[in-house]
Amino acid sequence: MISVTEAKNMIRANATALTPATIPLQDAAGLILAADVFAVTDIPAFNQSAMDGYALSFAGFELHKTLAIHGEVPAGAAELSLIQPDQAMRIFTGAPTPSGADTVVMQEKVQVTNNHLTILDDQLKAGSNVRLKGSEIKAGELVLSKGQKLTPAAVGFMATTGVAEVTVYPTPSVGIIITGNELQQPGRELSYGQVYECNSFQLRAALQALQIGEVPVFEAKDDPQVVKDTLNYALDDSDIVLLTGGVSVGNYDFVPEAAAACGVTTLFHKLKQRPGKPLFVGRKGDKWVFGLPGNPSSVLTCFYEYVLVALEQLMQLPPVLKTVQAPLSKPYSKNAALTFFLKGYYDGQTVTPLDSQESYRLRSFAVANCLLCLPEEKMEFSEGELVEVHVLPE
Repeated sequence: MISVTEAKNMIRANATALTPATIPLQDAAGLILAADVFAVTDIPAFNQSAMDGYALSFAGFELHKTLAIHGEVPAGAAELSLIQPDQAMRIFTGAPTPSGADTVVMQEKVQVTNNHLTILDDQLKAGSNVRLKGSEIKAGELVLSKGQKLTPAAVGFMATTGVAEVTVYPTPSVGIIITGNELQQPGRELSYGQVYECNSFQLRAALQALQIGEVPVFEAKDDPQVVKDTLNYALDDSDIVLLTGGVSVGNYDFVPEAAAACGVTTLFHKLKQRPGKPLFVGRKGDKWVFGLPGNPSSVLTCFYEYVLVALEQLMQLPPVLKTVQAPLSKPYSKNAALTFFLKGYYDGQTVTPLDSQESYRLRSFAVANCLLCLPEEKMEFSEGELVEVHVLPE
């Protein structure tokens, strides 16, 4: 068995970024830019009104005080209008300012009589309420840098610069294999000895939070040939295959054997941790195989603590789990010299280990917002003692 730190370091050392792909901007949210993006034009592309109001020459206003209203400019106007120094033009937000105008006065701060305009704004200055051409960004300037995560605002900003496609680190293709004769799908009646299958549901949900969708799920009975054939099939179309169950030492735990028969090289098998001690991780070329334990809490814990490490490398993501040090709200005693990952609740001040820590129980995980990471070499933890907390994604 190896330590948690050794296992994570082995994954990081062996996982490399996926080949960048160019995709439509609307599909890029949450991904990481694989190349710098530069503006191809000035934004705004013209001097633009920031308000509904009246466009005018500030010098003309100072000279004439009262201006004749000469037409209007709607947003999207295709032709550049022209006004004289003694004129003003009705204008709307986003419209190009007319030639000869350098200022816009808000419509609430004017008085209009007989198609003439008197300005009531004593704070008006030259250039007021006008967005100058290129004031947001100029042609050739950097829009966003390689390595930037594409948040909704980042996607929107690129769209304002006219970007339609971006080069990103893509999402990996992932396949899930559920092993076990005892499993039944939710919605169907349980026979004696059966349990509802939940692991594919929670794994898919965790993957969808990372923009990884369309994840096929395969079911494999407890037969070494079936597990091998299913794994071979899944490896053909997947960058990562996640198996649940079949990695311990029972008579029906065939995953390590099947992986070897498929040409998968073992990176490690079994860790000094609880839950998830029998975790199996291997590679076949650039493809990854994670043999997760069958118990639901073990599956989700190993996903967050190990599968995520590989996904972060492949997709070049920043750490998904936020790590903080927080004081324990109550004492805790371990009963084995292993790293413990405890389901917990972190309120921003203290962290509380929840009840029902057994690996088969998901009820406490459903209300947990973090995992406590208690090191293998320490057994007793006192109230108020600082411990490592991995805050789970919402």
